[in-house]
Amino acid sequence: ERADQPVDYEEKKITMTDMIVPSFDDETPTGRKLAIICSKGNLDMAYPGLILANAALGEGIEVHLFFTFWGFDIINKETMGNLKFSYLGNTAMHMPGHFGMSMPQGMAGLPGVTAMTTKMMKKQISDLDVPDVPEFLELLHGSGAKMWACRMSADMMHLELEHLYDGVEAIISATDFIELTDGAQMLFI
Repeated sequence: ERADQPVDYEEKKITMTDMIVPSFDDETPTGRKLAIICSKGNLDMAYPGLILANAALGEGIEVHLFFTFWGFDIINKETMGNLKFSYLGNTAMHMPGHFGMSMPQGMAGLPGVTAMTTKMMKKQISDLDVPDVPEFLELLHGSGAKMWACRMSADMMHLELEHLYDGVEAIISATDFIELTDGAQMLFI
């Protein structure tokens, strides 16, 4: 298409399912590595790392996920299936489909609002046929993603490997992670 031609975005609509279902037919390694540091455990912060990891795996890229600080909620067996979403502090929050109508920040702290926004986001994610977090971890693990837990965070939270998602390879130091991912493209989420 030419840059001077208008684009009909409705006609070119790409669904989330189209974007996260890569082809694994060609298993030829690319020699590329991607290291994603997952530091936040909110529902809206869990998905970017998981989706990017899945896309990279589909491109034949070696993927390492390092869970640290509140990112442990993504891999903690007790919390991974019940991540929450709060729009407190997110000034871009709006009702789905109403981009000009921001949600009042004062409402975000009211009782029940986090539960309501979490339910809303989980429904939107489910409507796009995107797996929930535990299922997404299974998908990534089965596709060859390497998952690592931060030693310092594990010690701070008094967690051991048996408390974490079974696909986590080990609890390692930040130095170990840097060594394992030498030459990788790094993303911090």
